[in-house]
Amino acid sequence: MAMVAVLSLSPGGARAIDFLDGDLQLHGFFSLTLVNTSDNNFFGQSDDQISSEYSEVGANASWRLTPDVQLSAQLLSHRAGGTDDGGVRLDYGLLDWTMASSEEGRSGVRVGRIKTAYGLYNKTRDVPFTRPSIILPQSIYFDRTRNLTVSADGGEVYLERYYEAGSLSGSLALGQPQTDTDAATVALVGLNPPGHLDAKLAPDFQVMYEGSGGRYRLGFTALHLDLRYKPGYADRLGAGRFKLTPLIFSAQYNAENWSLTSEYASRRISVKDFGPFFYNGDALGESYYLQATYRLAPKWEALLRYDVYYADKGDRNGQDFAAATGMPGFTRYAKDWTLGVRFDVTPQFMLRAEAHQVDGTGFLAVQDNPNAQALRRYWDSFMLLGSFRF
Repeated sequence: MAMVAVLSLSPGGARAIDFLDGDLQLHGFFSLTLVNTSDNNFFGQSDDQISSEYSEVGANASWRLTPDVQLSAQLLSHRAGGTDDGGVRLDYGLLDWTMASSEEGRSGVRVGRIKTAYGLYNKTRDVPFTRPSIILPQSIYFDRTRNLTVSADGGEVYLERYYEAGSLSGSLALGQPQTDTDAATVALVGLNPPGHLDAKLAPDFQVMYEGSGGRYRLGFTALHLDLRYKPGYADRLGAGRFKLTPLIFSAQYNAENWSLTSEYASRRISVKDFGPFFYNGDALGESYYLQATYRLAPKWEALLRYDVYYADKGDRNGQDFAAATGMPGFTRYAKDWTLGVRFDVTPQFMLRAEAHQVDGTGFLAVQDNPNAQALRRYWDSFMLLGSFRF
């Protein structure tokens, strides 16, 4: 078989580079976001100035070896202020084997570095065209701890069933979370830690139902992370343990020109054995958002969202935390009103603008805001994004 490269349109409108009669496909994307904030820093030094430290560059390939076996991989450079330096890494790389397939459904296994099933958007969060906004709702999809939940090294079994009324899919994965970055450690234990994180294999379960040809979607996700901190030389922290068990309930309704989406997360958190210089204890975190999008015209779309995050449902305003640590209570929550607009200049080139009005700093990264006492409770942000794909 001769190897021939052609350009074809994918279902989303992006051009793909095809080889081997379409069995090998290459895609890519690039995006740059400019960020300005009235106070505090988000994705770099944005306080009363413009930060250009939020960019994404990716290239992915899929190769269908046989009708039942496919190899897929993506290389990604993700730069996000002080939390990610833009180094190129393997975002995912896996073998997908469909073990059984019929008109009623299919089932199979995936092995390798697998995207974590986490809510509605996590598996495609790195491609700007697939996100509903410049940034995802931070109450569910934290950017400051992104590496812990974006993908894992292991295996996944999946099952899909098709019915007249809709389709039901489920997956169960077991994998090693990515804890080998400074960003993952700093997000949990603070700046300049001499130690490092280790993680047990993390189970991840998701079930999703789509009805009426995708008109509505209902989902449930359960994930469990068990992380251990290994102290370094002259470390004032002990050999602590951090457990996180988020349960996410997802719902979406899609009409011809508009959609409504909401997700609710309950997060059981256990922090212990870090010693007297750390905030140990148990908490039940809570997050939710309500999001509406409306297609104003064929190339224009508007978005409105209210997004809420509480680190501790029993201490929503952070008063107990402030009394115990001397840190501002508003660092334990965030309430974010978002208004955005999207313009598809061409099927390959997209522009977005987004404004945020925020009460609280619960989702801000310590790398960009090292002095918690200098944070401001009320702050605004404005973002502009340009993105290209092929």
